[in-house]
Amino acid sequence: MTDTSLKTYGADVFSEKAMRRHLEKTVAAKLIAVMNEGKPLDPSIADAVAQGMKAWALENGATHFTHWFQPMTGGTAEKHDAFLEPAGVAQAVQKFSGRNLIGGETDASSFPSGGLRSTFEARGYTAWDPTSPAFIKRHENGATLCIPTVFCAYTGAALDMKTPLLRSVQAVSRATERLMKKFGKPKAHVSVTLGAEQEYFLIDRPFYLKRPDLLQTGRTVFGAAPAKHQQLDDHYFGSIRPRILKFMTEVEDALWRLGIPAKTRHNEVAPAQFELAPMFEDINLAVDHNMMIMETLRRTAEANGLVCLLHEKPFEGVNGSGKHCNWSIAYGERNLFSPGASPRDNAIFLTFLSAIIRAVDLHADLLRMSVASAGNDHRLGANEAPPAIISIFLGDELTAVMKEIETGEAGRRRGKTVMKVGVDTLPPLPKDTTDRNRTSPFAFTGNKFEFRAPGSSQSCAASQTVLNTIVAESIDAICDKLDARGGDFNTELQLLLQRLTRKHNRILFSGDGYGADWPGEAAKRGLPNLRDTLEAIEPMDNPANRALFAKYGVFSEGEMASRREIAQEDYESRILIEGKVALEIARSMIRPVVADEFSRLATAIGQAKKDGLKVGLRGLTALSLKLGAGLDDLHVKCEKIEKAIAKGSPRGILKAQDDLRKTVDKLEHLVDDTKWPMPKYREMLFIY
Repeated sequence: MTDTSLKTYGADVFSEKAMRRHLEKTVAAKLIAVMNEGKPLDPSIADAVAQGMKAWALENGATHFTHWFQPMTGGTAEKHDAFLEPAGVAQAVQKFSGRNLIGGETDASSFPSGGLRSTFEARGYTAWDPTSPAFIKRHENGATLCIPTVFCAYTGAALDMKTPLLRSVQAVSRATERLMKKFGKPKAHVSVTLGAEQEYFLIDRPFYLKRPDLLQTGRTVFGAAPAKHQQLDDHYFGSIRPRILKFMTEVEDALWRLGIPAKTRHNEVAPAQFELAPMFEDINLAVDHNMMIMETLRRTAEANGLVCLLHEKPFEGVNGSGKHCNWSIAYGERNLFSPGASPRDNAIFLTFLSAIIRAVDLHADLLRMSVASAGNDHRLGANEAPPAIISIFLGDELTAVMKEIETGEAGRRRGKTVMKVGVDTLPPLPKDTTDRNRTSPFAFTGNKFEFRAPGSSQSCAASQTVLNTIVAESIDAICDKLDARGGDFNTELQLLLQRLTRKHNRILFSGDGYGADWPGEAAKRGLPNLRDTLEAIEPMDNPANRALFAKYGVFSEGEMASRREIAQEDYESRILIEGKVALEIARSMIRPVVADEFSRLATAIGQAKKDGLKVGLRGLTALSLKLGAGLDDLHVKCEKIEKAIAKGSPRGILKAQDDLRKTVDKLEHLVDDTKWPMPKYREMLFIY
């Protein structure tokens, strides 16, 4: 980072520094305490904060403000209002009050609500989230003050992704405080942290504009694999091309101004694929920042004549793109997933580790549900993406430790003696105690868990809300068991951890998640294998799952039902759009080209026979037969997908679409390259 970057880092954020400069001292202290310590907001400071925030925003060129929120579309939303207000004929003033800051109103019925709102019940409300600082979004002709908010109905029902996330953070924080109290630890602030690695593709914009499938679905529904793609592993961590490096630098400059700690940039495995990774932050801020990262990638790509593809599987046969969510919990200054130097600290580490194992084992279906989408269905289980079967990878060191807990023996370290939790000290573990298992959906990676299943276009909020909730339940279950038993704390804890490890070790898997025998092995273990979105969202109907979220106040019964309805409608709509786009391209772009090519060959064959020529006739005839058969097959496959679309069955559409793709991709190799109507993979993946 240059000196200039250091000076501008966070310049577009209403940060602690900006607060102290623009707010009265006591007001700034109260707001900073809300942000850093989770203390409740004092409503009386709203007007003072609004005035200081307005002064800062105007100083930075803002002309409008907006409540920036995250509806259940999976994206962000904003409605801009000018600071300017009339003050007489041809006169105006700039106003922004505490009322403008704290709340706003928008049309709730125009966003997905899953039945929570009717069309005639249009009113929805945005409410300021003071734990995530306001920021400036710049554009070519000005700037807008963005105020992160939640979005809810007048009944209080959550209509967004952020509200449940904040509720889940409260749940896991309370549970963590409860467990740490049992270890005799003084009360400290609990922070849930997240680092979200973002993968993406870049292609040249002219190619994108000539691909109706990319324009309308975000992925290529047709496209033959080029002779060379990622087989040589020569793109991963390779030298970054100057045009791409320029793009990455501009992205980082924009993110740093927004206080987003973008740390890592590199080429990913597939050609034209890249990754950006920020440093860890408070989970609420990290989720907001990831939404801003995705927007910045798209906007910066467009400014550079590129298009950023965030779809999970834009290209068949090469790596898809994920959003690896690195999650952990801190208690005060201590990361609870880091082994400690004392027996008591190690007992804390092992207890939280056991809580995670229990949570993932009991609620693997909910974790799978949290990453379900039409795009992610194409990615999971292929080309370095984890499979749809949820399991945990701990690595050799921790797997051995958990085995010691299960058996009660510490033989690995000092002969066959009894292992005593809270008395024994773990052997020194490297900072990163695991090898990397790219086929594992949920892996321990040193001092955090990496959930690799979320898709690149998805909001982190969904998976993290589920993870926080199931971990809160698991921690509370451990506390309940300890409360119910007397005796020596360490002895009771050891017995409990031993039982938990024996009961839930089926979720631990260190092997190849792509292996042909893993689905069978997983079935024997009783692990769910929810292959597509329609299966993956079914757990939302389970009364026990709904009761779990209701117990922790994360989702009410109605909110859970709404998300179930939205997930299914979104999936069915996307598959239907893909099917229609595939049919349109096949009939209006592919078929005419193939027919013209066939007709040209037939004419040439007829002329050759008329002229009595025999040289070349065999080759022309063979190609003509292949094109003719392909043309007939194309007609049949188009009829099938049309019928599948009429029936509206997503699985039927996907099957017909896959069959159609095989035919089209074969024809791509037969038709004159100059006449093929769309850019090919070999162009899009290598010319950028």
